[in-house]
Parts: sequence; C-alpha cells; structure tokens
Amino acid sequence: MEEIQVIHSWSAPRSLSTSLMYSFAQRDDTEVLDEPLYANFLQVTGAERPYREEVLSTMDSDGNKVVKDVIFGPGEKRYRFCKHMAKQRVPGLADDLMKNGKHFILIRSPLDILPSFEKVVPPSFLELGLAGLVSIYSELCELGKAPPIIDAADLQKDPEAVLRGLCEDLDIPFQESMLKWEAGPKPVDGVWAPWWYKNVHKSTCFTPAREYPLPLPSSLYDLLEQSLPFYNMLRRKTRRISSITGPPLPTPSLPVPANEKILVWVAGEIVPRDSAKVSVFDSVIQGGDAVWEGLRVYNGKVFKLDKHLDRLFDSAKALAFTNVPTRTEIKGAIYKTLNSNGMFENTHIRLTLTRGKKVTSGMSPAFNLYGCTLIVLAEWKPPIYDNTGGITLVTATTRRNSPNNLDSKIHHNNLLNNILAKVEGNLAKADDAIMLDKDGYVSETNATNIFLVKKGRVATPHADYCLPGITRATVMELVVKENLVLEERRLSLSEFHTADEVWTTGTMGELTPVSCHDRRSRYWGRRSWTSDSAGTNCIQKSDRRTRGAYTHVL
Repeated sequence: MEEIQVIHSWSAPRSLSTSLMYSFAQRDDTEVLDEPLYANFLQVTGAERPYREEVLSTMDSDGNKVVKDVIFGPGEKRYRFCKHMAKQRVPGLADDLMKNGKHFILIRSPLDILPSFEKVVPPSFLELGLAGLVSIYSELCELGKAPPIIDAADLQKDPEAVLRGLCEDLDIPFQESMLKWEAGPKPVDGVWAPWWYKNVHKSTCFTPAREYPLPLPSSLYDLLEQSLPFYNMLRRKTRRISSITGPPLPTPSLPVPANEKILVWVAGEIVPRDSAKVSVFDSVIQGGDAVWEGLRVYNGKVFKLDKHLDRLFDSAKALAFTNVPTRTEIKGAIYKTLNSNGMFENTHIRLTLTRGKKVTSGMSPAFNLYGCTLIVLAEWKPPIYDNTGGITLVTATTRRNSPNNLDSKIHHNNLLNNILAKVEGNLAKADDAIMLDKDGYVSETNATNIFLVKKGRVATPHADYCLPGITRATVMELVVKENLVLEERRLSLSEFHTADEVWTTGTMGELTPVSCHDRRSRYWGRRSWTSDSAGTNCIQKSDRRTRGAYTHVL
C-alpha cells in the first residue's frame, strides 16, 4: 500500500474551513478528518463547549496518540486532508505534527468573522485564532516549509482559480469535483456540527461573499483592532490577492531590493516598511498639509543636517504648525532610524513633518489636536541620475508656483505642479523637465535647481519661484570661493540652449551635468572636461565638498 500523504489545513473558526473540507472530500483520492485534535484541545485547556462531554467521550484526547495513529496512521487513499483549528496547536504535541505532511493556512478577515462569531462561544482574541495562525506560519517557515496561504475572500470570489493554485502549491492534481458537493450533513462531520455547520449544510459549493458586511458591534471594536495586524500580516503572504476594481497587479520589483526590509520612523515608532502608515485623518492625506526635507548620508554623517532642519522649521513656522518636535527630538529620530537600519552610506532620507492627525476630517487646522506627525524614511539610494554621462531635459509647459499663490520657499508637500512637469518629461522620454516661471524665465527642473556656464561666468535663476536648495547654496559658495563670476538673475530659455555647460543640483541626485536640453545636445561625450572650464571646475570641487562637508556625526 502506498504511504498516505497528509495535508494539514490550519484556520480559525468561521473561515470557510468546513466548506474547504467538503471540497477535498469530493476528491476520489482523498479522505478527510474533521479537527482530529479537538478532544486534546478541550482536555488540555479545559475550554467549555456545549458539546464538550460528547467530544471527550467519542474522540481520543491523547494528542500524541492521535498524531501518530490517526493523523499519520495507515489509510486507504493517497491523501488525507486534516482540518485543524489554530488554537488546537497546544503545547505538548509531538514535533511530527509540524515536520511531516504538507501544510497550508486559510485566513479570513476578522471584520467578516466577528459580527456572527458569538452565536456559539463568546468572541476573544484566543478564540479568533489569528495569532495562532501567525505562530504556525512562523514555525513552518523556520522548518523550511513556508506554507501557502489562501484568503476566504479570494476563495469565494474565484473558487476554481484559488483551488487550482492551492493544488499546485501542494503538488497535487486539481480535480473539478472539488467545486461542488451535496447539501446536508456529512459522515465526516465532527459531533459539533449541529452548533457550527448549519449554514454550510445548506450549501452545495463556495458561494459568493455577501455584498456588504454585517455591522460590527461596538463592543468588538477593540478585538478587531487587536486582530487586524495579524490578519494583514498573513494577507500579504497570500498566493492571490483580490482587487475591488479588477485583477491584482503583479508585485513590482524595487530599484534597490535591500529596501524591501527597511525600518521606518512614524509618529514615534520604528516599524517595518509594510507597517509604515499614517492615519487617514492625518493632514498630509486630508490636504497635503506637510513639509519635508531630503537628506543624504556619507560615511556615517548627514550632510548639512542643521541647514536642512533650519529650512524644515522655517517651513513649519510659515504654515503655522503647532506642537512641533524639537530639533533634538528630530535628530534623535533620524539617528535611531539610521542605526536601526545600519545605514551609514549610500542613504537618502525623506524627512516629513505633517501638521498631524485631525479629530475629524476637514480642512481647518483647528481640528489638529494631536500634534505633528514626524516620518523618517531612510532608503538605500545611490544618486538617481547619471552624474558622469549627464541627463536629458525637456522644457515643460507646466509653470512653477508664483509667490502670489504658494511661496516656493516653503518646502511643502503640495508638489502637483512638479509632478505634472515630470509627467511631461516622462512622455518626452527625458530624465527631467525644466520649469519656467509665470513670465517665461527658467526657474528650476521638476526636482532640482539648475546652473549654466557661459564664457566662464556661472549663472543660476533667482530663487523667487523655486526652492532655494541647500546643495545650490553650497555650489554658490564654492563658485565665489574659487574666484569665479557668479550671477543670480533672470535667465531665459535661450540662454540655457546656448550655454557652454549646464548642470543641476539637489540632495537626491547630487551634482549632475546636462547632456541634452530640448534635443539640443551639449556633446558631453565628444570632448573632455578641463580644469579651465568654470562649470567643470565648480562641479568637481562641489562634489568633493559635498562628500566632505558634514555637520553631524551619528
């Protein structure tokens, strides 16, 4: 006789686990067991159930004996499907239970479970079982047997696709018979069926979920809040994730794969990337009401940190933020985040300060009674441009903000006009886009400040319609120090078209030569830069200064 292969299904109550058991029972090569460890659970925990005595009198309560003789005992068919509840994984069970057989996990949102849970037993964190499922998932991963996870919502939406995927993951053939069964009680049902299985006995297949959920009793709100993080953690591991608007998008690859497992500071806590979220009541969501800075780390030091923080505080003051964290508190959050990630080089920080969470949705800052929200997002990020070969620019039709509307000296999060310009650049297949002011003079690119050189004179636009960048100021200081002529004035588009050299400055991309602007090539690759070129000299010295001028040591 061929050795039977055991398939362990781990779930929580009211998660379609019985329907899934009926599905596997339709296979011609599978026998099923309905919660074979239930009696052991009742014996060990002393849990009260209306059917407790009946279970203990009809089932073996010796868990290890059940594992050996029932779960892994001889059988007549090729596969044995064992339906388990997570809470039945109690201490004292033999390691064989987890080490042997094939395992998978079935989850369901607690928002769908809780409204009808207490029909049999009072709801509790233990009874809901999601923490137990996370523990089982972690244990199996440690054993090198990361289990497939399926969500009841996906199963209800597309049973055949999910079952085919599950069978593929379990390395067993899919059978069409798994999609239907006869209504009514089944011989495989446990003695608890009259209490739990009334609805599933009416079914003959996986039925679609109700269109709208049942109201959640307010008494269960805290339990929902406790349970959702465990569900969401498992949900992210599912093979298939449904979408309200259509098929799920494929998981994108990250520009720097190491950033998949970064830690982020959000509102006083360091949390994993996927948990780094702000409230829907936060001002940055309600109205883009926030300020930010970009920082770079070189050799364990943050470049021009105090200058960036000066600008952050000026921006917050201009927007009348209250309860702003202190400079010491913000520095502490930055250093803790960098140290937690081990980031001391090739690191960019997006530092965001929002007006904070509101007590109710609305535009008025009078609703902001919780204080500001600080976010420190540090990523492994080399300079984003080609700082050797240069970048291409195109002139955008989208104009920079006028101080009449929104002063660009405030480093705010309302960046839609920059984004629209970047869209134009993307459509033109350029690296970035030059933005003009309301009178048609060059202001900056969608992401950086800009300089030109003409006959040995260095020029940059006034910072009236653009952000006066920290790197921009550093370059201007170096130009003066090197006894080069610096002009800060209105610059027309044609001056950039006819310039000897053009380059951009910014924390994210550092100092970047422009090789082509509006399809006018600068022919960077056709001649070598020389030290008597004012722009080249400035860029070379600025690059050295950027990498050597640090204001703070971690």
